[in-house]
Amino acid sequence: MSENESKKARREAARERARLARAKEQARRRRNRTLGISGIIVGGLAVVAIVVVVIANSVQPAGPGPKNMASDGILFQGSNGKVVPVETKAVPEGGKPTPTKQDDSVANITVYSDYMCPYCNQFETSQMSQIQQWVQDGSATLELHPFNLLDSSSLGSKYSTRSAAAAACVANYDPDAFLAFNTSLYENQPSESTRGLTNDKLASLAKEAGATNANVASCIRDQRFAGWVADATNRVLNDEIPNSSLDKVTSTPTVIVNGKQYSGSLTDTDAFAAFVEQNGAAA
Repeated sequence: MSENESKKARREAARERARLARAKEQARRRRNRTLGISGIIVGGLAVVAIVVVVIANSVQPAGPGPKNMASDGILFQGSNGKVVPVETKAVPEGGKPTPTKQDDSVANITVYSDYMCPYCNQFETSQMSQIQQWVQDGSATLELHPFNLLDSSSLGSKYSTRSAAAAACVANYDPDAFLAFNTSLYENQPSESTRGLTNDKLASLAKEAGATNANVASCIRDQRFAGWVADATNRVLNDEIPNSSLDKVTSTPTVIVNGKQYSGSLTDTDAFAAFVEQNGAAA
C-alpha cells in the first residue's frame, strides 16, 4: 500500500470512529430524554394521586348524627321530679332532622347556642337554674341546640365545632350527663380569639360531668360528630326554625318559648320568667 493510500485509509477509519461516537452519543441523549419524560409523567401522576387523596379526605361525607338529637337538639322533660333526656334515633346520614312535637300545655323552651359565645354563658349562668326547676316540676320542656357560629373566633382550632361535637358525643353515649357537661362547658368557657380547650380537656370535662361510657372520650378526641355539627349549623343558619316564625338563627343565644323569640335581658331572671308566663305555662 502506498503512503497516500495508507493516509486515506486512516482518515476513513477516523471518520468511521467519529460517526460511531456521534451515533452512540445521540442514542444516549435519546435515552435520557425518554427517561426524563417518563420521570415527569410518573412524578405528575404521583402529585395527582396525592391531590386526589387530599381532596377525598377533605370531602368525606358526614356520618349520621348523634342519638337522642333527632331534632338537631336534645330535649329534656320532667319525669318523677327529675329532668330527663328524651331518647330518640339519630339523624341518618344524608337525612333531615325531625322537629320536636311540642306540648302546648307547657312552656317549650328552645335554646340555640355556641359554647364560645359569652352571651350564651350569661344566659346559662343566670337562667338555667330556674329553667331546670320548671322542667323538673313538669311545667316546661327544654331543648338545647349547640352549633358552631363562632368557629372563626378560635384562631383556626374550630373550638365551636369541637365543643358542639363533644356535646353530641355525650348526648349519643351518656345523655343523662348532658346537662352537667353543658354547664361545665360554660364554667370552663375560653375567651374569644383563643384556641379554646383541647379535645383531651373536653373529654376530661365530660368524664367529670358523669359521662362514664367508655366510648365518650374516643368520640370526643376523634371528633366523630364534627360533620353533623357542620350540617346542623348549615340548617340553623339557612332554614326556617321549627316551632317558630323565625326564618333562621342570626345570633346566639337565640331563645324561643312556644314559638316566640325572647329579646329581653339575658341576665334578668324576673324578665325571662315574665316572658315565659306570658307565652307558656312554666311560671
